[in-house]
Amino acid sequence: MHSTKEFELAKRTLDQSKVIAFPTETVMGLGVYYNDFVAYKLLNQIKGRPEDKPYTLMLGSTSDIQDFAYVGQRDLKIIQAFMPGAITILLKSRGNVPSYVTHNTGIIGIRVPDIKLVQDLIMYLGTPLLVPSANKSGSKPAITSKEVKEIFNNEVGFIFEGSAFGGVPSTIVDLTGEQVKIVREGPISFKDIERVL
Repeated sequence: MHSTKEFELAKRTLDQSKVIAFPTETVMGLGVYYNDFVAYKLLNQIKGRPEDKPYTLMLGSTSDIQDFAYVGQRDLKIIQAFMPGAITILLKSRGNVPSYVTHNTGIIGIRVPDIKLVQDLIMYLGTPLLVPSANKSGSKPAITSKEVKEIFNNEVGFIFEGSAFGGVPSTIVDLTGEQVKIVREGPISFKDIERVL
């Protein structure tokens, strides 16, 4: 069980525009406040990531999705069937998300993880996080807190101890057009999604 003290330390780290790391049900994730540009730049820097790849907005509850994105009936079906879970959905942003997050596309990737630690942490912080997988660009994502330490040394300000459960990054589904498109198949298959629709 993670303590309030750890949540406080994580918050203090994020308040200083630094990066935290935590286990999810897929792989270890890195996190910064979604609206902190300084932290966003740091995230790109430590990951060695090209600027043109957007990060996922991670929320603590599916009920928060409509605050940040436009959700249609079809999208709701997918949300109700698979979220919280190992799925990231691409939706049209409501415009209250910084343009560097959507890369001026107006499209945002949203994920609600199926792991109590992360849900509780985001609720405690009271603000969504931008969360990529914990790896250097192009290499395999970390699965344990120990691996995060080995990859990033002290570039990450605070790490929740533990290990991720799945080892496979989330399925990414594009819901911005007429047709539902699978961008990346992960733990949830295209067949699973077709079945729901």
